[in-house]
Amino acid sequence: MSDSRTAGDGVAGARSRVGGISRRGFLAGSALSLGALGLAGCANPDGMSLAEAAKVYGPVPEEKFPIPAVDVSKVNPKYFRRTVRYETDEAPGTIIVDPKNYYVYRIEGDGMATRYGANVGREGFLWSGDAYVGRKSEWATWTPPKEMIKRQPEAAKYARGMPGGLDNPLGARTLHLYQNGVYTLYTIYATSDPESIGSGVTSGCVGLLSQDMIQLYNETPVKTKVVVLPA
Repeated sequence: MSDSRTAGDGVAGARSRVGGISRRGFLAGSALSLGALGLAGCANPDGMSLAEAAKVYGPVPEEKFPIPAVDVSKVNPKYFRRTVRYETDEAPGTIIVDPKNYYVYRIEGDGMATRYGANVGREGFLWSGDAYVGRKSEWATWTPPKEMIKRQPEAAKYARGMPGGLDNPLGARTLHLYQNGVYTLYTIYATSDPESIGSGVTSGCVGLLSQDMIQLYNETPVKTKVVVLPA
């Protein structure tokens, strides 16, 4: 399948608007309930402070489409990138998605993993099982599947594909998940909506903050195993 048909059905969009349609409503179909966090710059017991996070999640101006800084006040600090203990029999490099707790892990070996906060599938769209990274895309074209167009006719305007860019739901980087040589239509993608992290808002895809996704993408070769745990 070409990059013009790489999009999974239902990545969660940013708060910007696409063609006059709210990307969150357009792709997720439900409102988020996360509140903004205070205590900017204060240390928290689960990792970096908001002041430290503001540096990690700062702007990425060298990208094809320069990525703005994340408003870290809109992300629960427990979802900031962190190196954690994680015991598993999976090989280093394996990606493990924990939709119940809204985390994605990259296994580093020696009982350690890099942990990222994520958004996941909303009720009725969760799935679990083993897959692998069949393709990787930078600033991929997004094409809504026929099933999505049937549910949301307003998506028909992108039936021939939406070019990559800051407004594109797939964002800066995409890992396309396959099973037995067949594209599942599910992806791990870059979201520019910080309020979506820690929520079930997609149709089965998994979103990381753009800065996290770029790091994961750079560390993940094609054929990498991906394990999606039961929710």
